[in-house]
Amino acid sequence: MFQDPASQLVMERVEDDVAFGLESRAWPVDRMRARVPEALGEVGLPGLGRRRSTTLSGGQQQRLALAGALAPRPAILVLDEPTANLDPTGTSTFFDRLRALREARGATIVLVEHRSEQAWPLADLVLALGSDGRPIELGAPDEVLARGAARLAAEGIWLPAAVDPAPPAALPPAPIPGPPLVTALDVSFAYVPGRPVLDAVGLVVGAAERVALVGPNGSGKSTLARLLVGLLRPDGGLVRLGSVDPARLPAAVLARHAGYVFQEPEAQFLTARVADEVTLGLTPEERRRVAEVMDALRLPLAAFGDRSPYTLSGGEKRRLSLAPALVRRPDLLVLDEPTFGQDRRGYLGLLAILGERVASGTALIAATHDERLVRDLGGRTVALDGGRVVAGAIA
Repeated sequence: MFQDPASQLVMERVEDDVAFGLESRAWPVDRMRARVPEALGEVGLPGLGRRRSTTLSGGQQQRLALAGALAPRPAILVLDEPTANLDPTGTSTFFDRLRALREARGATIVLVEHRSEQAWPLADLVLALGSDGRPIELGAPDEVLARGAARLAAEGIWLPAAVDPAPPAALPPAPIPGPPLVTALDVSFAYVPGRPVLDAVGLVVGAAERVALVGPNGSGKSTLARLLVGLLRPDGGLVRLGSVDPARLPAAVLARHAGYVFQEPEAQFLTARVADEVTLGLTPEERRRVAEVMDALRLPLAAFGDRSPYTLSGGEKRRLSLAPALVRRPDLLVLDEPTFGQDRRGYLGLLAILGERVASGTALIAATHDERLVRDLGGRTVALDGGRVVAGAIA
């Protein structure tokens, strides 16, 4: 399973995507018809077989890619960051599934994962790689931790909390929010008529406020985030950035008032060079900030400037996608899964630069499943479920 689930989805309909691998292995039709809904149920997508793959949320697409990988019951299962976009329930369910496979010895599992708390107990063998790709440690999990926990942490590798010698520091306590900066009143939206994604959502976020937007896969977090910055127009209700409708602002003006970072980094790349990507459309004053931001994101221009954005690792792509918005220093910064694919160093660098931005007055909204980020931001948590705000709407 690839790190980017969308790159693995090949069919228009959910059930056809799961069946594709089975057909390629010449499974009999009756066995496929039984196995496809079973595989979808195993990953938390029951009843969605007739949906179009492109209408799923990022987390649901990841579940679909998992279903396709698990459906043939392979002897070898190689998974690259399989839980990065999953909600906590989906993550727990997935690791339960891996535990069952491990106990049954039904497959050899190779798991590339930053979520160490649940991944380490599953392993028979741990291979830790340094930033240069060279092995740091190899052995049974307990032996690796006993020999080199401090070194692993220093190299940027996440460790289980019980043995972590250097847990990350949270941001300072959040100040009292300033006057309302972005307001959503009775907002509804549907991509497909008759199938609402958001229903009567209300939310007010003040200047310099930190908000973690949480909820299950498919609850509407990404859609609400795009509505707040004017990338979508509500079907009902209204959204205001200050006193104006953000969807009516020219793009160049909007970018300096509201920055948005997509869940899929490649969705916003526009150039063939990292240096061009981060400087595109900037003013001379903004260009002078680029080197500092790129250093903070561990993407120094001297090393990365001439590289293609598409050749970077998943974590590097994520950090690059953040850079243009951070350089512009907008009043509102909306991030969709900003810590996806980040090791310890990448996470700490991101947390530091976000702390600097909110300290200077930027309001931050992070749609996330990362419970560590929710805790470390130290602000308000707004929970969505079924397209409605179920907690935290009022500051």
